Amino acid sequence: MAQAPGEIEALIALMARLPGLGPRSARRAVLHMLKKRAVVMDPLAQALARVAATARDCRSCGNISDYDICPICADNRRATGVVCVVEDVSDLWALERAGGFKGRYHVLGGTLSALESVGPDVLRIPQLVARIESEDLREVILALNATVEGQTTAHYIAEALAPSGVTVSALARGLPMGGELDYLDDGTISAALAARRQV
Repeated sequence: MAQAPGEIEALIALMARLPGLGPRSARRAVLHMLKKRAVVMDPLAQALARVAATARDCRSCGNISDYDICPICADNRRATGVVCVVEDVSDLWALERAGGFKGRYHVLGGTLSALESVGPDVLRIPQLVARIESEDLREVILALNATVEGQTTAHYIAEALAPSGVTVSALARGLPMGGELDYLDDGTISAALAARRQV
């Protein structure tokens, strides 16, 4: 099989490192961009350069923005006294897409993991504790993934925030919209039973 020129192979290798793209998908994407240089590759390269130069972490919550303080934290209407804690920026964006939460966020930057040597000092937990007083928070919602690491992190945060007196809650677990019992895992069904409510 013929190899692409060195620079193109290097681009394919870089693209293959992106989530959801393997070597074949990356090769197809690069070939598509090369065929449509003027309408795809050049604008993409310019956008990548702009984002690389301007993107930064919000100093308050950890969201990615063009500013030191992201638009969510800068919006006084969202100073509701409620902060939703998420693992990563992608989780924040998912909650924003859903449109149901009107408070502010706090991005941890991961979860506690002994195997990967991720302790509390690596995550943005001290910044969360500091926000309790500085923003006069009354509730912290833990919107962490239903994994062992996510639940361990949620338990650690709840204990760390206990002395402050702030209410700590977690997202409900259970049946997804449109979900059928026959296709759900045992843990989801058990969580749905435990979180049942009166109709």
